Parts: sequence; C-alpha cells; structure tokens
Amino acid sequence: MKQAFLILLAATALAYADVKVGQPAPDFTLTDCSGKSVSLSDFKGKTVVLEWVNHGCPFVVKHYGSGNMQKLQADATAKGAVWLSICSSAPEKQGHMSAADAAKKCTEVESAATAYLIDESGEVGKKYGAKRTPEMYVVNAEGILVYHGAIDDKPSTDPGDIAGSKNFVAAALEETLAGKPVSTLQTEAYGCSVKYGN
Repeated sequence: MKQAFLILLAATALAYADVKVGQPAPDFTLTDCSGKSVSLSDFKGKTVVLEWVNHGCPFVVKHYGSGNMQKLQADATAKGAVWLSICSSAPEKQGHMSAADAAKKCTEVESAATAYLIDESGEVGKKYGAKRTPEMYVVNAEGILVYHGAIDDKPSTDPGDIAGSKNFVAAALEETLAGKPVSTLQTEAYGCSVKYGN
C-alpha cells in the first residue's frame, strides 16, 4: 500500500513539474486564437505575465466581469510588459474554446492581453505546475520567474472584494519594472482547478 502511494506521489510530481521562483522560466510554444505560433522566447528582454484562464470559472469571471483583469493587462502592456493568457482546458472540459470562439470571447470581455494562447493538451500548464484559474506568473526581462501564485489576497468570487485587496501581480510588476527585488515571491493561487484532460 505504501509503495503504491509513493508511486502515485512520484507520478503526480512528474505530471506537475512545478517551476521554481528564482529559476529560469521554461520556454514554450503555443498557438494563439488567430492561429499564430507564440513562444515565450519571442519576448526575450521583456517582462512577461502568464495568466492561466478559464472563462467558465467564477473566480475568473470575478476579475473579468469587474474589469479588474483587463485593467491589469492594459497597465502592464502600457509599461512595456507582455501579457499572455493561457487556457489549458482540455476539449469538452469547462473553459475550452475553439480558436474562433476564444477570439470572440477576448473581444467580448475587452481583453487587453498581448495574446490568448491555447494549451488544450495541458503540456504547458503541467510544465508550469498551474493548478488554478486564475494562476499568475511574472517573468523578468532576464527570463527568471520572479512571482508565482494568486492574483490577490482575497480568495473569493465576490467582485466587491477587489477594491480592498492587495494585488500581488501589480506589485510584482511594479517592482520588477523598476529594477527592484519582488517583495512577495510566492503565494497560494486560488480559483477553479485547471481542467486538464487527464
């Protein structure tokens, strides 16, 4: 029984190869909703935010329905950062959309992300250890992961909580772009589970 548990534990660790803050962010290539191939390495020399998204998740709806996520995206890109929204929902799972439907959704919610990337195999999500939506990562201009975790410190679906929250992503971005060390490196992401295929 103990051996079976250890095998299961090892398999889970392999399935979710969690990246470490302070280490290089693994490169990846995904297709955006216009059919264009996008790699993390395309943005070498720029600060990049990775946002795991599922528009069927009420925690994601909280931040998009209020305009909070779009404001963060617009603020980040206005300062020269790149924002990549990534959906790792498998086909027939909550949040999965065709490229055309994803493009339509991005227009509908007025997303200000640089690109919306489709990861229906879940390979990139698992490479990054993404387990929740929204789950956030900030990569500095040297390609080092400097923040990983929750968008803020209010783990609820209530948009009314946004105003009084501490936004970890905004803080990490501000510090990184100013050349300062990030004060909060890691937090526990909250939200819906990423809807992987297996």
